[in-house]
Amino acid sequence: MSQQPTTQFLSPEESAAVDKALLASHEKFLTRLTISSLRLLTHIAQDTGVAVEELTPQQVIDWFEQDSKIRREQGSDAAFLKW
Repeated sequence: MSQQPTTQFLSPEESAAVDKALLASHEKFLTRLTISSLRLLTHIAQDTGVAVEELTPQQVIDWFEQDSKIRREQGSDAAFLKW
């Protein structure tokens, strides 16, 4: 069984850049979360065939439900999110 490459939502270089930024720790956390969210939204948009700007909250919820269903039925290796 071949393993999927692990998707990184924040590269080590990006994480280091955030660490160097003149931000409070809570601002650094929010910055990391925002960069990661952008990557995930980009994936969801590609997966659903919708531009990121046109994604609706319901489409995001539906995508998460589908990814969760894949994890339950096929295991965490088959799901996109690995948590």
